[in-house]
Amino acid sequence: MSKIININRRQFLEIFGCCTCGLMITSCATAPITERRQFKIIPETTLNRQAAQIYENVKKKTKLSDDKKQLEEIKEIGFRIEEAVSSYFNSINAKDPTYNFRWEYILIDNDKIKNAWCMPGGKIAVYTGILNITKNKHGLAAVMGHEIAHAVAKHSVERASRALVLNIGTQIADIASGGAISRTSRATGVDVAGMLRTFGIDNPFGRKQETEADYLGLIFSSLAGYDIRESVKVWERMKEAHKGQEPPEWMSTHPSNRRRIESLKKWIPEIIVEYPPIKKTS
Repeated sequence: MSKIININRRQFLEIFGCCTCGLMITSCATAPITERRQFKIIPETTLNRQAAQIYENVKKKTKLSDDKKQLEEIKEIGFRIEEAVSSYFNSINAKDPTYNFRWEYILIDNDKIKNAWCMPGGKIAVYTGILNITKNKHGLAAVMGHEIAHAVAKHSVERASRALVLNIGTQIADIASGGAISRTSRATGVDVAGMLRTFGIDNPFGRKQETEADYLGLIFSSLAGYDIRESVKVWERMKEAHKGQEPPEWMSTHPSNRRRIESLKKWIPEIIVEYPPIKKTS
């Protein structure tokens, strides 16, 4: 492969960086609490509107659970985290990143899927399959805190903005390299540009966001009064459920379960001290 490809990963990233650095400099923001620099050029309101439409379609086309008791627990956990997030940012005189959210919660009846997600704007879904992993309200709060953290940190806005620029940057890089990327793709039948983007930019970037969501999720769950030590048990159970089916970390947008568990154990003592439960003023 190295004899055929005329542009390597480093050259691709250098060309891409030169093509897009001006745009990125004028479009940088920072993630809440972690202050990681972010690149966002797509309006959050646009994604929130699209997410709300998709969420409505999910509710219409997906089988929802009729377990009202479990759904009420999900909503209670969500409400506590909502209040904790808003109260925390108000307490430090910072803009509440959820001020324009329209929170909503559904429980999807699917025991095979061990997952939950939070769309931009606070549209949350929990699958019944994850409940065997979370086991209790503290475990569920750990999972929901992580998903809510993605929305609070505007990770979807960041991903969409990067995808837009990556597509443009790839085309410019191909022109700058005299069509080397296109020629190599045709000769080998491999999407070389896509491969470089995936393993050189997208996957490391995704892992960075997942790690940030793990960290922020712990903070939000702690602020809401949940026992964040349960998060380690959740990921230990998730690791057991996967039983060696995880892809190598470099091929995934997520950190390995082992690495996640190590990070959680390192962060928990610090977060318990620095982000204790927020007391209600009313």
